[in-house]
Amino acid sequence: MEEPTLTAWRKSSYSDSTGGDCVEVARYAHGFAVRDSKNPQGERLYFTPAEWIAFLKGVKSGEFDDMP
Repeated sequence: MEEPTLTAWRKSSYSDSTGGDCVEVARYAHGFAVRDSKNPQGERLYFTPAEWIAFLKGVKSGEFDDMP
C-alpha cells in the first residue's frame, strides 16, 4: 500500500512528556491513521471514518475498560 498523505500527528492531551504508552492519530484523505508514539517509524493502522467513529463510541461507552 502506498503511504497516504497525512495531516500532523496528534497525541492526547492526557499524555505526559515522559514518553509513556501513547498513540498518535492523524487524518488522511480516506480516514484516520494510528501509530505508537514510541515507534513513529513503525507499523500504522488505518481506519475508515465509519470504523473510527465506531471505535470512539466504544471507548466512550466503556467497551474497552476491562482490557488489560
